[in-house]
Amino acid sequence: MSKDRVVVITGATGGLGRVVAHHLAKAGARLVLVSSNDEKLKALERELNVTEGRIFSIAADLSQPEAAQSLLDSVVGKFGCADVLLHFVGGWTGGKPVDQVSAEEMSIMLQQHLWTTFFLARVFSPHMKANGWGRLIVISSPSAAAPSANGASYAVGKSAQEALMLALAEEFKGTDVTANIIRVRTIDVKHERDNQATPKKASWTTPEEIAAAIDYLITDNARMVNGARIPLYGSQ
Repeated sequence: MSKDRVVVITGATGGLGRVVAHHLAKAGARLVLVSSNDEKLKALERELNVTEGRIFSIAADLSQPEAAQSLLDSVVGKFGCADVLLHFVGGWTGGKPVDQVSAEEMSIMLQQHLWTTFFLARVFSPHMKANGWGRLIVISSPSAAAPSANGASYAVGKSAQEALMLALAEEFKGTDVTANIIRVRTIDVKHERDNQATPKKASWTTPEEIAAAIDYLITDNARMVNGARIPLYGSQ
C-alpha cells in the first residue's frame, strides 16, 4: 500500500477492526476509525498512538441512511479524500429453521449486512471514481453461497451484500476502483488473544491473516482484482 492512503475502517473497535487498524497504522496509512461507541474509539486511538494529524475517529450509526454521507463529508473535510473503505460492520442471527425466523430477525440481518453496505457504497463509490482510485472491501462468509440449515437469515444478509458488491465491481470496470469480498467462516479473535495457547481450528481465520489479504488488495498492483470472492477458510 502506498503510504498516506486514507483508509476508512467501519467496525473499527471490533476484534478484526482493531488488528487491521494497528497493522495499517504501522504501514503508514492515515486512518479513519468508525464505530457506534465513542469511548471504545477513544481507547483505540490511545492504543494506536498515532500522530494526531494522521487519525480521525467518528462515532456513527451506519444503519441510518444519512450517516454515510455525513461520514464521507467528515473524512473529506479532514483528509481531502477517502481511498479505501474496509466495511467490517455485521453480526449473526441464526439457529432457527425458516418457519421460526421472525421478520424482525431477517430484517436485522439485511440491515447489518446489505443496507449498511448500500448506504456506504452509494456515497463512497462516486467519490472514489471521481478521484480515479479506490478500494472497497467487505467481509463475508461461505454461507452466502452454501447456506446451512437453521442459518437462513444470516445467509440471506450475506448473499445480498455479496450481490451488491459484485454489481459494484461491474460498474467499476475500466477504472482503478475495485470492489472485493473476503470470505471467512469464523474469525479467530480468541486464538490471538490467548497468544496461541490453544490449537487453531483449521477453518478459522485470524485477523492477521485477513489483514495480510487486505494488504495486497489495497495496493496499486491489485487493480485487476475486482469482483473477487476470496476464500480465507481453508478447503471446502
